[in-house]
Amino acid sequence: MSDVERLEQMRARIAAAARATDRTDQVRLLLAVKTQPTDRVAAVLQTGHDLIGHNRVQEMAASEPDLDDYPHEVHMIGRLQSNKVNAALRLATCIQSVDSLRLADRLNRSAQNTQRQVDVFAQVNVSDEDTKGGVRPDQAEELCRHIGTLDHLHLRGLMTIGANSTDESQVRAGYRELARLRDAVLASGARGTEAAGELSMGMSADLEWAIAEGATMVRIGTGVFGERPH
Repeated sequence: MSDVERLEQMRARIAAAARATDRTDQVRLLLAVKTQPTDRVAAVLQTGHDLIGHNRVQEMAASEPDLDDYPHEVHMIGRLQSNKVNAALRLATCIQSVDSLRLADRLNRSAQNTQRQVDVFAQVNVSDEDTKGGVRPDQAEELCRHIGTLDHLHLRGLMTIGANSTDESQVRAGYRELARLRDAVLASGARGTEAAGELSMGMSADLEWAIAEGATMVRIGTGVFGERPH
């Protein structure tokens, strides 16, 4: 089966999950392209798919020039080091992995220098796993309020990586917590948080659970491309 055929299957799976919970809004599919050859990514973009995510700045810098012919959004979904901010902002339309006040400030300064407005998500570690990035849930609202004060950042919502577990109740509890935090941010009335309605959560293995808990965007890699090449 081709990548394009698997992409269509994944879209059908997302649509079915949305119908099962009576969702009427759109759930977007972000294609995580970590380590994938550029020709495979281009083949998917040729179908009209227009949203991809990179885990590493160096991979984004290496592949994006070859994808210029295909209109698409480019999101940074992996951890972003401060010394890679300028390089990331030259290519990314959105940074989903803002996990500290310091990184938010660094992004804002860089965006100001280039007179840009940058879309961002606040990343939250709802599973309390050391291997995952993101602020603790009890710090999430503070981070969102801080981002809202920065003139060159636009807060679109919250992002998380689900618990590394096959226990549905555990995984869904984390996603439910992210939705609760999003609702609290929206209700806060704090400057710059009024448009923070998106929830980027869920991957190939658990997208149905994420959508049931309110995901507006799921990040899919292996479900379309298969196991990543080494």
